[in-house]
Amino acid sequence: MNTSKSEYLFLFRGSDWDRSKSPAELQQTMSRFRAWFERLNADGIAKTGQPLMEEGRIVSGKNGRTISDGPFAESKEAIGGYLIINAPSLDAATAIAKECPILDVGSAVEVRPIAEDCPTMQRVRKTLETELAPA
Repeated sequence: MNTSKSEYLFLFRGSDWDRSKSPAELQQTMSRFRAWFERLNADGIAKTGQPLMEEGRIVSGKNGRTISDGPFAESKEAIGGYLIINAPSLDAATAIAKECPILDVGSAVEVRPIAEDCPTMQRVRKTLETELAPA
């Protein structure tokens, strides 16, 4: 049985869930989220995490020539924060995410494995090794 742990990133999507909630509903949701997060901390599952500001910029294009305001506040899928956890598998990380109370208010949790090495760079190195290898 594999008991090793890998790191997974939770991206919390949906930053406007609170706008239609009563103060009582807000208190209940925040209490449930805090309890969930504190349990992950106590169990040694949570590593780090932070909420994100609503402002930001997206840099793109050659030499970063294109700068646009982001993360597009009009989007319901805006990322409101992140959490890095330890879990034995993607399935286990997904099961942990399924317990997150923000799901009950219409938000989403994206679960992504954290790579030890950038998959794109691995592909580039392999291509270069193949192309530059002596025939």
